[in-house]
Amino acid sequence: MHPRFLYDLDACSIRTALETVGDPWTLKILREAVYGLTRFDDFARALACGRGVLSGRLKAMVTAGLMERRAYAEPGQRKRAEYHLTEKGWDLFPALLALSQWSERWTPPPDGPVAKVSERASGRPVRVSMTADPKAARLTMDEVRVQLGPGARRIA
Repeated sequence: MHPRFLYDLDACSIRTALETVGDPWTLKILREAVYGLTRFDDFARALACGRGVLSGRLKAMVTAGLMERRAYAEPGQRKRAEYHLTEKGWDLFPALLALSQWSERWTPPPDGPVAKVSERASGRPVRVSMTADPKAARLTMDEVRVQLGPGARRIA
């Protein structure tokens, strides 16, 4: 018998995280929020998903503390909601970046990455890595820039 079956691993942190953010639509919404989208209609346009699916995922993300809902109103229009990443939501960025870098390694985009992530001060590319060094410097989101990469194509 494999040793894994000798232990109850239901409280595994990976499982807990996947139950919160493992849905593909949730990850796609997080990606669009990192790219700067905040409004429901913009998320719907970027993701081309059903409004019910999007509404449900945004509500779940607010409940999970990944996003916060803020009211806004255009002049002469009714109030609407914007969705902003919370600190908890922004803390998922390294995981998203790790997925992106994994994809670029194993399925490289033909024209290069769609987005480039760099350190603001030096312009050097940001890489996700594992370390055992407790003194390893961690970049904050204020120190990181996400820009269009060579694989980004202008929509006609």
